[in-house]
Amino acid sequence: MLQGTSSHVGKSLLCTALCRIFWQAGFQVAPFKAQNMALNSYVTLDGGEIGRAQGAQAEAAGVVATVKMNPVLLKPKQDLNAQVVVLGKPLADMSARDYRAKFLPGAVDLVGQCIDELRREYQVLVIEGAGSPAEVNLKDRDIVNMRTAFLADAPVILVADIDRGGVFAALVGTLELLEPHERSKVAGFIINKFRGDLQLLQSGLDFLEQRTGKPVLGVIPYLHEHGIEQEDSVSLSAMPRNWTTGELDIAVIQLPRISNFTDFDLLAEVPGVALRYVGARDTLGQPDALILPGTKNTLQDLLFLKEKGLDKQILALAHKGIPVVGICGGYQMLGKMLYDPWGSEAAGEQMSGLGLLDIETTFQREKQTHRCTATLSSAQLSWCQVTDQPITGYEIHTGEVRLGLGVKPLLEITRRSGERVSVTDGAATNGGQIFGTHMHGLFDNAAVLLGWVNYLRQRKGLPLLVDEQLPTNRENKYDQLATAVKQHLDMGKLYQIMGLGDSRA
Repeated sequence: MLQGTSSHVGKSLLCTALCRIFWQAGFQVAPFKAQNMALNSYVTLDGGEIGRAQGAQAEAAGVVATVKMNPVLLKPKQDLNAQVVVLGKPLADMSARDYRAKFLPGAVDLVGQCIDELRREYQVLVIEGAGSPAEVNLKDRDIVNMRTAFLADAPVILVADIDRGGVFAALVGTLELLEPHERSKVAGFIINKFRGDLQLLQSGLDFLEQRTGKPVLGVIPYLHEHGIEQEDSVSLSAMPRNWTTGELDIAVIQLPRISNFTDFDLLAEVPGVALRYVGARDTLGQPDALILPGTKNTLQDLLFLKEKGLDKQILALAHKGIPVVGICGGYQMLGKMLYDPWGSEAAGEQMSGLGLLDIETTFQREKQTHRCTATLSSAQLSWCQVTDQPITGYEIHTGEVRLGLGVKPLLEITRRSGERVSVTDGAATNGGQIFGTHMHGLFDNAAVLLGWVNYLRQRKGLPLLVDEQLPTNRENKYDQLATAVKQHLDMGKLYQIMGLGDSRA
């Protein structure tokens, strides 16, 4: 089990690397995280919703992701309120106080049951903690750190981020705040995100081992452009924000409750694309294209656009002919009206949208979560070259959209959660200059990615790209990540800690 001295120390990425390393060594591997708080989610084949990190880790482990790998997912809707998703399905919206008092006491049995079932199915579990195990105000109701470690009887490796400074204080201090029986569970350390000369760090590593009596299993370098999807929106703080030097300037509006921003990871890796995230304090300028991403609360984030004046800037760009794309909640914002008769969005009963698409959205009580296969409508997209092949993605939404006379459907969904259907989704206008869809993962389809980027390049008189210039697929990236991490870990010692000897190191 990997636990951290704080959030965003790299636990998810290292767990992904270990899943691939153990899979490469011939083990049957599965990831696990008892409780995850994230707006970037992953849809399993049967339509369940789990944390995106566990979905990626399952892919790295070469297995199909299931809801048992992340039984509890929290999706924040407001500062003190979140949707609680249990075994892939929404249970209720709860305040932090109610969640702690009413839900957590009974969640331990659920976590233990999922661990037991996964242990019967797999040889190795790679378990991820959350935040820090030393949060003294939360430990009595912990289900995701030391409680999980004891339920799984798993040795704990403590991970710290040296890039933010204070790494030795963070590791020693975390140990000091653990109870003796918890401290005994910690079998070693990994120092992550190191930049510099390792020899200059050696005296600190020696001090750490002498002070704690626990080994340092590795010092992982800062892995630039690893290409693995990030789950935590904290990672957006490291994204480009203002002017960049690419041939194409693509701006993504960074909504306060932005979700599934991994939709644009591959787009950002395309040669010549400079993708930047634009918040209320950033300069929107004159991008070559504009994207409104998904959000956990469409109405609240639409209100944010209006309060900050970003709505007027978006409309001005669209009226100048700048292409605008909306994904999920961003798609709904592009419409004329949004209705919330059940109070699902907690922002009033209705609100006018940006009016760039002739659509209206009504939010329902039940959430739609599906893996889906679809075909694009070339009649609505001047740049579309993929009408003869299926595209894949996933849906996570409560809004149902009604199209007006001014738009046509963007795509037809032919499969949902493995079942044949015939359902239209999305809308487009002006030959595809403005379009939107509920389907996440649209730009993960190479043909769509290449077609839209070349459409933008053609508008600027730039030479077109070819398939070979697109980013490499995720499988290659998992292999590259495993190689980068493995060479800096003492795998022999890690296998000994796991009780597996060192024969596969």
